[in-house]
Amino acid sequence: MGSSILDVLSNLANQTGFANLDWKNYIMILVAFVFMYLAIGKGFEPLLLVPISFGMFLVNMFPDIMAEGGLLHYFYLLDEWSILPSLIFMGVGAMTDFGPLIANPKSFLLGAAAQFGIYAAYFLAFLMGFNGKEAAAISIIGGADGPTSIYLAGKLGMGGTLLGPIAVAAYSYMSLVPVIQPPIMKALTTKKERLVKMPQLRPVTKLEKILFPIIVTLVVVLILPTTAPLVGMLMLGNLFRECGVVKQLTETASNAMMYIVVILLGTSVGASTSAEAFLQVSTLKIFLLGLVAFAFGTAAGVLFGKLMCWATKGKVNPLIGSAGVSAVPMAARVSQKVGAQYDPTNFLLMNAMGPNVAGVIGTAVAAGTFLAIFGI
Repeated sequence: MGSSILDVLSNLANQTGFANLDWKNYIMILVAFVFMYLAIGKGFEPLLLVPISFGMFLVNMFPDIMAEGGLLHYFYLLDEWSILPSLIFMGVGAMTDFGPLIANPKSFLLGAAAQFGIYAAYFLAFLMGFNGKEAAAISIIGGADGPTSIYLAGKLGMGGTLLGPIAVAAYSYMSLVPVIQPPIMKALTTKKERLVKMPQLRPVTKLEKILFPIIVTLVVVLILPTTAPLVGMLMLGNLFRECGVVKQLTETASNAMMYIVVILLGTSVGASTSAEAFLQVSTLKIFLLGLVAFAFGTAAGVLFGKLMCWATKGKVNPLIGSAGVSAVPMAARVSQKVGAQYDPTNFLLMNAMGPNVAGVIGTAVAAGTFLAIFGI
């Protein structure tokens, strides 16, 4: 009888987390707490970092939650199958006003220039020992677009290896846009350039806004069919918004559906960061490459903005070039904030939104280009 009770107690003790976790799991739990603090205490992208950090917290206390049959395993399959990133794009499209881009099509150039960081990181990743597909999946972090990073990593077969670190790095840099970008913007511009005031954008007609998602889908998908899931869903969501006859679909895509998908995506991404997968030398390389890609993208956008400022004889403020990364609308707000530090009456936000939304399309096109290169 006594032996049986001891066996039961021993079995219970062996089932506790204390008996099954090692020091690496406790390190990851501390990392999860840091992300929770940044999200809750500092307000860095809380809608993303709260579910990511809690998923990280869960998987490092109970790793089997991500094993086959575990709850978050099925959430994660939706990431690998690229369903959740595509639905996020639909929600983003339903919330995005492409009017500033339509009013100033030259903004497309700034959005394209900011994608330079992706390709710079792609070649740098080769030098650091990654193969072609790994380099492509990592480099897309430079677009500051978490869903695109997850989409491309899943399509390139990084699900069991690099998808978790790539996603966490992408969302981390998205949340740190207000910290990373301003020093680069100030270092590459003169005070005179930062004081440039841009004219108010022209009004955009309803017909233009309705035709825009249709034309963009037609042109981009015909040229690069691999962009169809991301660009197609982005433009479908935007067509919901602009056509004016499907208000219920617009509200669902931009609110209820969007938040449900964010919960599933964030929690499953966080849960992919088990100690075994995350505490690797490759993770440090990924974060470094992501930072390089993001910094290069910001710098390229600002430098192209300087070129446009020179070409237009001072009519373009180079600060809006930094908004070409696709962290919408945060990057545009950073352009506004930095400009307002030198002249509180200088309102750059709407002009910066053009490159910002162009960057969303640009990052999706970059992902589609990599898929085409690898024949996927």
